[in-house]
Amino acid sequence: MLSAVEITKVFNKGTINEVVAIDSLTLHVNDGDFITVIGSNGAGKSSLLNLLAGTYIPDSGTITLAGEDITTWPEYRRATFIGRVFQNPFIGTCGSMTIEENLALAYRRGLPRRIRKGITEKDRTLFRDRLSILGLGLEHRLKDKVDVLSGGQRQCLTLLMATLRHPKILLLDEHTAALDPKTAEQVLKLTDQIISELKLTAIMVTHNMRQALSMGNRLIMMNRGKIIMDAQEKEKVKLTVQDLLEQFSRVRGKEFSEDRILLTD
Repeated sequence: MLSAVEITKVFNKGTINEVVAIDSLTLHVNDGDFITVIGSNGAGKSSLLNLLAGTYIPDSGTITLAGEDITTWPEYRRATFIGRVFQNPFIGTCGSMTIEENLALAYRRGLPRRIRKGITEKDRTLFRDRLSILGLGLEHRLKDKVDVLSGGQRQCLTLLMATLRHPKILLLDEHTAALDPKTAEQVLKLTDQIISELKLTAIMVTHNMRQALSMGNRLIMMNRGKIIMDAQEKEKVKLTVQDLLEQFSRVRGKEFSEDRILLTD
C-alpha cells in the first residue's frame, strides 16, 4: 500500500545545527493498517508524517503509494490521496468560511477544475449526513462560520474533511494533544469510528502510551529517526505501558528520565 524505503532527512546539513531527523528509515504500511506511533521528543514522529505527506522531500530513499513513486511529489499533489489532521485545531479549516464552504473545498479536492455551482443541494444533503455522525449538531449549522466553533468541534470537522473523499491513507499528528481530556476522548472515539466504518489505512502519532496501546492493530516506536519497535497485532495486544517504558529506558538510558512527556497517561 505505502512503502518508505531507506528514507533520510537531515536539517541544516553541514552546519553546527545539523539534525538527522529521519535516519535510513524503512516502513511498509499494509492496506487497512491502523498504526500508532510513539517516541520521545525529537524521535522523528512528525518528520516522518511530513515526509509521507510531502511537506518535506527526503534527501535519499523512496516513497511509493499504491505502487506509484511519489518521492518527489509536492504536498498539494499528494493531498488528493492523503488526508491529514494536525495537532493544532485551527489548522486544516478556514475560520472565515462557513462549515459548508469548508466541506465543499474538501469534497472538491483532487477533482478536475471547471465552472459549476459552488454548493448544490445534493452536496448539502451529503454534508448533513456526514456531520450527523459527529453528534455535535453541526448538521444544522452549515451556514455558521467555522471560527465560532470550539477547538474540539473544529478538530472534529477537520477530521471529517480529511476523510470526506476516503483517502488512501490518513495521517494523524497528535491530533488530540491540544484538547482538554474530555474533548480529546470524544475526538479519539470519533477517529476510531470513522477509520473503522470507512476501512481506512491510518498512521496516528501520539505521545500517550495508553492511546497507542488501545487503538489500532500495529504499534511503532521511534528513537532518533529510526524505528526501534514494530509490534504487529498479536504482539501488540500483549504489550503494557510498563513494557513500553522499559523499552524506552533501554534505548534512551539516562535521557529517558528527563523526557517527561512519555509519562503522560
